[in-house]
Amino acid sequence: MKIEKPQSWPQTVEEAKAIQEELRRQVIREDDLPTVRYVAGVDAGYPEQNNLTQAAVAVLSFPELQLCDQAIARCPTHFPYIPGFLSFREIPAVLEALEQLTIVPDLLLCDGQGLAHPRRLGIACHLGVLTNLPTIGVAKSRLIGTHDALPPERGSWQPLRDRGETVGAVLRSRSHVNPLYISIGHRISLPTALDYVMRCTPKYRLPETTRISDRLASS
Repeated sequence: MKIEKPQSWPQTVEEAKAIQEELRRQVIREDDLPTVRYVAGVDAGYPEQNNLTQAAVAVLSFPELQLCDQAIARCPTHFPYIPGFLSFREIPAVLEALEQLTIVPDLLLCDGQGLAHPRRLGIACHLGVLTNLPTIGVAKSRLIGTHDALPPERGSWQPLRDRGETVGAVLRSRSHVNPLYISIGHRISLPTALDYVMRCTPKYRLPETTRISDRLASS
């Protein structure tokens, strides 16, 4: 998979914030998906005390959810840990992993936020704009926003709102377990994102894409 990567990465919060403000305007919030035959999970970990970022991508057939391709990449970690700017730590390694793939995914599910971000550019949006792939943010915890009480049944969801805007949804992917926080990344609407997340989550709390990529990133 060929990717046109940025020539340089920011070194300061001010530089990173300026990039977020610029890229957020490029996010497409409507459905612009091809026929989805392959879905991919993207995750990153830090195996050597934050000095290295290890990113993993797992490509699964859809709707069968069988592993078809995978890649792991390691890069030096250049950006500090600052909430709201985590994509700048992870994306350099993620792009390296994506370039190794022999199968180009039609949809990426990222372990993190998308639009549900203070500046509306979580890692799913950031990665989507850089790769021009449809992306969804699938986060395990809430970063911003409020929502109404969520029923305990699988498939139930409530809008996640921040400053008067719906930035995502709180989704019960499995009955009587903690919910997921879903937000669009790029080239997809929220209803479609929720549908794909549920179809990628047949048994456990997390989508199969996330479970497999997380295991690879931690290995």
